[in-house]
Amino acid sequence: MSENKMLEDIVREVLKSMVGAPQAAGVKAAAPVPSATLCPERDYPLSQNRPELLKTPTGKTLDEITLDKVMSGEVKSEDVRITPETLRLQAEIADGVGRYQFANNLRRAAEIVAIPDARVLEIYNALRPYRSTKQELFAIAEEMEVKYSAKINAAFVREAAEVYERRNRLRAD
Repeated sequence: MSENKMLEDIVREVLKSMVGAPQAAGVKAAAPVPSATLCPERDYPLSQNRPELLKTPTGKTLDEITLDKVMSGEVKSEDVRITPETLRLQAEIADGVGRYQFANNLRRAAEIVAIPDARVLEIYNALRPYRSTKQELFAIAEEMEVKYSAKINAAFVREAAEVYERRNRLRAD
């Protein structure tokens, strides 16, 4: 087997593992969301059993991502980023096997994908103790909800602001 073929196989396996659900145990935190389309026994892993459902942010399929295309520049970094849709599909699979907390984490991740990386880092830093006022955290939550439709994450930031207030972890005005 040539080095390029072997490397391409490795890259393909890594990409497939990126769209498969991790095996860590989840904690039941919410009721399942019934799936009209996915059955874990039949459809998991999606990359093998339902690859037609998986697209890159630029619309490429998994089969269109090859080492040759990466090397030629035809496949770029934005072609291998995960999409909100893929994360939501994985959440359906997780719900289907009773891994509700993991499914909720995937739904939060699906929301965050829409937020630019630099902004995510800014929000992360703002959420560190003593870095923000309650009003600043509420403004971040509003931005997440209105600008990025990240309602689940916005609620999380609001909750953090309340907890920080109770524990005296907010920056003084």
